[in-house]
Amino acid sequence: MTETALEARQLFKVFGRNPNQAVRRLKAGESRSDIQDAGTAAVIDASFTVNRGEIFVIMGLSGSGKSTIIRMLNGLHEITDGSVVINGDEIAGVSASRLREIRRQNVSMVFQHFALLPHRTVAANVAYPLELKGVAKAERLARATEVLDMVGLTGWGDKLPSELSGGMQQRVGIARALAADTDILLMDEAFSALDPLIRREMQEQLLELQQKLQKTIVFITHDLNEAMFLGDRIAVMRDGRIVQIGTPEDILTDPANDYVEQFVQDVDRARVLTASNVMERPRPVIAETAGPRTALRQMRDAYMSAAYVTDRDRKLVGMVTDRDAIKLVRKGETQLASIMRPVPLAVSEDEILMNLFVPAVESPLPLAVTDSAGRLTGVIPRVTLLAALGPGPNSTEEITLPHLPVPQAEIDAVLDAAAQPAQASATEGEVR
Repeated sequence: MTETALEARQLFKVFGRNPNQAVRRLKAGESRSDIQDAGTAAVIDASFTVNRGEIFVIMGLSGSGKSTIIRMLNGLHEITDGSVVINGDEIAGVSASRLREIRRQNVSMVFQHFALLPHRTVAANVAYPLELKGVAKAERLARATEVLDMVGLTGWGDKLPSELSGGMQQRVGIARALAADTDILLMDEAFSALDPLIRREMQEQLLELQQKLQKTIVFITHDLNEAMFLGDRIAVMRDGRIVQIGTPEDILTDPANDYVEQFVQDVDRARVLTASNVMERPRPVIAETAGPRTALRQMRDAYMSAAYVTDRDRKLVGMVTDRDAIKLVRKGETQLASIMRPVPLAVSEDEILMNLFVPAVESPLPLAVTDSAGRLTGVIPRVTLLAALGPGPNSTEEITLPHLPVPQAEIDAVLDAAAQPAQASATEGEVR
């Protein structure tokens, strides 16, 4: 059962001289521009939940309100209206001392520009949250060393932040948040100040850390590809409002409106969509206990020259071809075992499309897709893989399926000839 770690309910944030009046007018239906005389509405009626252990990405262009929201989640910005509940604790309207306690116990933050203390060593920066909690020096430095190892900064603890590159300084920021050992990490444009290659490396490392630690992460970005790569779910913001919340696949394949559709049109689909998003129902699928006649008929009916074979639990065990099945029928054999070939390639359901091109080209059949138990759940023909990425706007190429290598007339003749002597023994248990 999914457990909620953080919930925002009808959040409003208005900067200006009369924020409460501005909220009342917004609730009455006035627009963001209508209430400018009362204040500037940064966040308007935003509601969402973040599940424990997920990466929830809030994305939007500059001025959309995303950074304001994350500062409301830990009380850096006072909430004009609405509520934020963290691990069951409401933070709106609590005392300053109670808010500090909630932060220390539940929430850590990683900033865009690192926010490191320049005159403290790297280890001392990482240990700082534990110092605020009153942890003894030896214990907090030991924890800092442990976390620095975790983020790939072994041996850098005695350096000053100025001696580190930008990417390394951001690792220190992440290590500091991890050292605090809170359940929730808030990351505000954490990688946007980094060079593209370092940024990608940091994104991958964050996912590796998340796989081990299973933190609850709220991640702010203006980069759609980053959001798609990192997010379990994504909230898209525009002009202070959340216009859509969904998985990366939801956002990409079913945009809520024209704004989201335009936003996602240039996204790298090959890095977002997975095998499970584009796979088709496999047909035919031959049972391991079937005979060659059954296999041949199923391949003929599906206009396929080969087919996958599964056991009674639908686990993928091999493949057979129509030519090999014809040979068995002519010999009068009733088992497929002698012609079963190993499956050259199969991919998992969560494999991204970018990694499927080479396997799809090398596979003699539509690419097999299996679940974690090895069960055949779908196939991906090359034509489907290409279509999922979308043809160019001026494309006129037609894609046709290959012809069946063995003509149907030849298959029919083989089956008819084999059926003549078999009619007297039709009770053998299967139609061969």
